[in-house]
Amino acid sequence: MALLGVKSNADVKLEDKFEDADNANLWLEILQEVQESSSNKLPSCKTLLVLGSNDTGDNESGKTSLIAKLEGNEDPRKGSGLEYHYIYVRDEYRDDHTRLGVYVLDGDQWHRNLLKFVLNEETFSNNTVLLTASMSEPWDIMESLRNWANILEEHVQRLRLPESVIEEHRRRVLKRFEDYVEPGSEPDGVSTPVRPVSIADSLTSDREIQCNLGLEIIVVITKTDAISSLEKNLDFKEEHFDFIQMSIRNFCLQYGAALFYVSVKEDKNCDLLLKYLVHRIYAFPFRTPALVVEKDAVFIPAGWDNLKKISILVDNLTTMKPDDSYNEVIVKPVNRKPLQREAEIAAEDDEAFLCKLQSLLNQQVPVNVGRPVGSQETPIRTAPSVQKSADRRLSGSPGVNASPKKGQSNVQPFFPQIEGKHGTVGGEGVLQNFFNSLLNRRTGSPIGGPSVRGLDKTAARLDAAVELDRMAGTKKPAGFSSSPDPQFGEESEDKNVQS
Repeated sequence: MALLGVKSNADVKLEDKFEDADNANLWLEILQEVQESSSNKLPSCKTLLVLGSNDTGDNESGKTSLIAKLEGNEDPRKGSGLEYHYIYVRDEYRDDHTRLGVYVLDGDQWHRNLLKFVLNEETFSNNTVLLTASMSEPWDIMESLRNWANILEEHVQRLRLPESVIEEHRRRVLKRFEDYVEPGSEPDGVSTPVRPVSIADSLTSDREIQCNLGLEIIVVITKTDAISSLEKNLDFKEEHFDFIQMSIRNFCLQYGAALFYVSVKEDKNCDLLLKYLVHRIYAFPFRTPALVVEKDAVFIPAGWDNLKKISILVDNLTTMKPDDSYNEVIVKPVNRKPLQREAEIAAEDDEAFLCKLQSLLNQQVPVNVGRPVGSQETPIRTAPSVQKSADRRLSGSPGVNASPKKGQSNVQPFFPQIEGKHGTVGGEGVLQNFFNSLLNRRTGSPIGGPSVRGLDKTAARLDAAVELDRMAGTKKPAGFSSSPDPQFGEESEDKNVQS
C-alpha cells in the first residue's frame, strides 16, 4: 500500500509524458504562427512592365516621367533598351514594406526581343502590364495601343506555356474582372469587393473580354494637359474627345483592362494610379469609384465598364458616327510641324565685345578741320569746304604776298572768309573755331612734335588778337608782335610792316 503524498514511479513517468506533449504543442503553435505571419508579408517578386511607343518628333509618350513621378524621383533620366526602376511600397497596418520592380521598354519596337528578360515562364504570374500612349498626339493613340497589344500577345504565344497554366491565368483575370463591385455596395463585413458569379455574368464577361492574355493590363493615357492646346490650336471639340474616350474604352473592354488619364505636369491622377497599382498587385484596400466627369482625369477600374455605359458617349456624337474609322475622325494635321527646340544663343565674352566696339571706333575717318594738326573732329561740327593750314595762317609763307598793298594791313586772318548767299561770314565762325581750339587743346592731346604745338599756340594768339581788334574797331596795340616763336625761323609781322 502506497503512502499518501508519495508519488510512484509510474506517476512520475506519466507526468513527464504530459509535459513533453505540452512542450511539443507549444513549438507547433510557434511554428504555425511564424508560417502564417510569413505568408502575410508583402511579396518581393512582383514586377511592373511598362510599354508604349515614342511619339513622332522630339516628343515622347512620357513613360519615364510617369514612373519617376510614381517613385518620387524629381530628376528622371531616360535610358535606352530596357530600363529598371523600383517603387517603394509600405504597408502601415502590418508594418511591412517591399519594392515593386519596374521595367520600362524602349518605345522602338526593335527592342521587343528584350521582353524575354522580364516576361517568361517563371515571372508570368507576377507581372502586371502598363500600356501607355500620349494625348499630345491623339491621332496615334489607337495605333500605338494595338501595336503593343499585338506584340505582347505574340510574345505570350512564343513562351509556349502549358495550356493548363495559361488557362489558369485567364480564369484568374476573368474572376477579378467579374468580382468588381462599386465601392460602398459590397456586403457588410467584407473589405474587398466580392460578388457571386452567375452563369449569365460569366457569358457576358467572356463576350466582352475577347483577348484574355492571362495578364493584368492597365491602359494609361499620358500628357492629358495637352487637351487645352488641342482645343485652341487644332479646333478640337467636345465630341472629338468623347470619340477618343469611346475608342479607348472599347479597347480596354476587349482586353479587360483598367483606364487612366494622367498628367505628370499638372499632377493629375498620378497618386490614384499608384494606389490602384498596389491594390491590384498587393491587395491593398481601394475605395475610389470610377471617374468620368473630367475629360482630362478619367479613371475606369477593370470590371466597371460595359457597352451600355460606353453608349452614353455615343449620344454626344453629332458630326461623326461611332463606327467611323478612328483615323478618319481624329485626323493628323497636314501642316503640323514637329516641335523644334529653340537654338541656344551663347552670350559673347565681354572682352571680345568691347574689342569689337573699339575697332569700330577706330575705323572712323579723321577730318582735320579747324583743329590742330593730328587731331580729329567729326564732319558735323565743321563744314568740309573750309580748309585751313599753317601756310595760310602765317605771313611770308609760300603763296602769300610778303608785302601788303597800299592801304591794306599785312596781317593775314587766321581763318578764311566763307562766302555764302548773303555775303561773307566772318566773326562768329572765327570765335567758334577759337573756342573749339581751346576745348580741343584741353580734352585731346594733339599728335605731332613741338613745332606743331608751337604753331597752334601762335595761331590761337594771333586769331584772338585780330578778332578782338576787329570787334573793338581799334588798331593793333603798339609794340604788338605777331611773329611766331623764334624756333620756327620765320620773320615777324613787324619786320614785314617796316619793309
